[in-house]
Amino acid sequence: MMDSIRAVISDMDGVHWRGAEALPGMVEFFVMLRQRGTDFILASNNSRIAPEDYVKKLAGMGVPDVQTRNIVTSGTATVSYLKSHFPAGAGIYIVGEDGLKKMIKRAGYRLVESNAAAVVCGIDFDLTYHRVKCASLLIRQGARFIGTNPDSSYPLPEGLVPGAGSVIAMLETACGQSPTIIGKPERGMFDAALSQLGSSPSETLMIGDRISTDIVGAQALGIKTALVMTGVEDEASLAASEIKPDYVFPGLPELTAAMNGSSLSAD
Repeated sequence: MMDSIRAVISDMDGVHWRGAEALPGMVEFFVMLRQRGTDFILASNNSRIAPEDYVKKLAGMGVPDVQTRNIVTSGTATVSYLKSHFPAGAGIYIVGEDGLKKMIKRAGYRLVESNAAAVVCGIDFDLTYHRVKCASLLIRQGARFIGTNPDSSYPLPEGLVPGAGSVIAMLETACGQSPTIIGKPERGMFDAALSQLGSSPSETLMIGDRISTDIVGAQALGIKTALVMTGVEDEASLAASEIKPDYVFPGLPELTAAMNGSSLSAD
């Protein structure tokens, strides 16, 4: 079945690295894609880093030939959503980090502390009570509540820590309103990736580490799925899940070997 794969969509955190640490087989995976002539999109629910910063991070880890066209994030998808729902110049209040702020400001929106048309909430490693309080009050005053992604946890070298979904859940509890969620498993990021790749779902492979977003979202569109066990999931959570990926690999080295033509059995 791997012979039919013409394009790859891959998550990043928990698949290629944890924090600043590259996971085993990362460089070899990209070498394999180039040798195979397989186009790829790196699609991350992480909204804290802009595409150009991912390009720099990959280059620093030994993968120098990635371009911004290869990157889709919940941040870029959130900007697309804002452009389709709010005019340029609208005021946006952000619970998030500099990468998200930079993308939204560059798109022509004002970053405001009051009278916001929308509140955008993503992961924020420097979250304060003041930020949550202001966001909650603005939503209660009528600002649209937008969440970049629903990931409840985020993989770092020391383990799983609270993700954007945890921040969004706290804000949802505080303001009593549910957000519009942009990132995976919603189809927006997958549609953007398929459009950039020019591939059909049946000839595209989604690689991820989280069943509830990477695998669920891809399967809903008919995209083949491969789960790597280097991020969020473990054997217990995989066994307990009603959703099963097409393939399961311990990590990138085994997935690379499979795509290079080694024997592969569906899980």
